[in-house]
Amino acid sequence: MYVVIAGGGAVGRSLARALIAHKHDVVVIDRDRAVCEGIAARTGALVRLGNATDIEVLEEAGLNKAEVAAAVMPKDADNLALAVLANHFGVPRIIARMRNQKYEAAYKSAGVTKVINVVELFVNQLALEIEQPQLRQVASLGGGRASVTIAIIPENSAAHGKTVADIAKDERFPQACVIAGIYRDATGEFIIPRGTKQVRAGDKLFLAADTANISRAAAYLQKPSG
Repeated sequence: MYVVIAGGGAVGRSLARALIAHKHDVVVIDRDRAVCEGIAARTGALVRLGNATDIEVLEEAGLNKAEVAAAVMPKDADNLALAVLANHFGVPRIIARMRNQKYEAAYKSAGVTKVINVVELFVNQLALEIEQPQLRQVASLGGGRASVTIAIIPENSAAHGKTVADIAKDERFPQACVIAGIYRDATGEFIIPRGTKQVRAGDKLFLAADTANISRAAAYLQKPSG
């Protein structure tokens, strides 16, 4: 896949590194020469020095053949301009990092297929870390509104020995939370849970829900027996 990343900051660098590790072709555009040189040296990505809102720079970066354009520059106005130009070039998937919620409608009007609300994502993740330090978020969903989070079943958990169906039927467990997977350290198994599958102490449960329901589910699963 050919991907153009506009912005060589921390997010752009990390994204380029991850995509190259998965054998994608990546071009990163940034107006800082030192940033471009560092990205080229550390990630192996192709780089283009220049302004990612300049149509000539985008032409030289091959935006016309890109399958994905990712706008991760610091300013929403720049990311919006990149989205408009990427749409003009016919890029099928346009992803933009949004800092100000007021830009969301403009991004969608510009043809952005996925808006990442970094402020909401960060706040939700920080709140989870403060309130539930025993949980670990592994994926964000819906622009940070929900997540897939790992909860470890403690030794004295009242959930130990219960089936997934029993847990789901318990009114204390949030109905808007799904147990999406179970990892069992003892055997190294990853289990796609069915209703009859028992939960055991030490299991790592993958929970999919919004932040509030993740917290409620974790409180239920980690409540001591008796």
